[in-house]
Amino acid sequence: MTIRGVHHRTLWSQIADLPHVLEFPEIGGIRTRVLRMGRGDQTILMLAGTSGHIEAYTHNLRALGEHYQIIAYDYPGHGYSTLVKGTLEIADYIEHLLALMDHYDLDRPHLCGESLGGWIALKVARRHPERFASLILSAPGGRMIPADRMARAQSMSRRSVEDPSWENVKARLNVVIHDAEAISDELVAVRQAIYAQPGFVDSMNAILALQDPEIRRRNSVTDADYENQPLPALLVWTDHEPSGDPGVGRALAEKMPHGRFVLVEGAAHWPQWEEPEQFNAAVLRFLREQAS
Repeated sequence: MTIRGVHHRTLWSQIADLPHVLEFPEIGGIRTRVLRMGRGDQTILMLAGTSGHIEAYTHNLRALGEHYQIIAYDYPGHGYSTLVKGTLEIADYIEHLLALMDHYDLDRPHLCGESLGGWIALKVARRHPERFASLILSAPGGRMIPADRMARAQSMSRRSVEDPSWENVKARLNVVIHDAEAISDELVAVRQAIYAQPGFVDSMNAILALQDPEIRRRNSVTDADYENQPLPALLVWTDHEPSGDPGVGRALAEKMPHGRFVLVEGAAHWPQWEEPEQFNAAVLRFLREQAS
């Protein structure tokens, strides 16, 4: 096996030989799991998807960290950050993100968000464009989708939390990862442990509030969020993206005044995981263009 192959096996094999800090500062009253690593003068903030966690970026940390400081973290109610009850709306995620930036005194980081992370990035960048350098949006969420599709997603997510068996968790991951063979044992085991935490059922209910049609509508990403996006943005789409074909992604990128589009082939909703070499190369190329 090549060195590259070894470093793509687990989160630990990606970072074990590199300086890094895994810590749990209190951010806005939330004990927040944060991974910091990398080098360079600029920072990339990594924002995962719905019910996601730091490990979603396992295959990107090493490559991106060669050139940039990396901060990846678990949202409130997600991963190993403080679990929550009630509802989590986009304003809650934005408030926490801005508090995290203040905690680390971050000056205009790049936001790299997939799915929910892209949704958050689009919204916070419109409200506070002066605080960010650029956006990397991987199949950003937030558009209104048919109720039956939301119901199916809710059902599978709740089932995997109420019964976090190997089969249920892997089936949930197979929604976002096209090739089941690409789902590592480590990823399933980590998510099993997260979902099995006492209180995570309540937390998942809070996370899935954005799937409720009324709540989603008042938080939704609109055409105006794309059309009035002031920052340079790379929109990453795939050939197996469950929310729409590549034409959908290209149209969203074209709405943005400074939007770029890239298609990652051979992946579904997690191109950063399934095709990391394509994803990492596209991100680094985009960021180099911004620097020049």
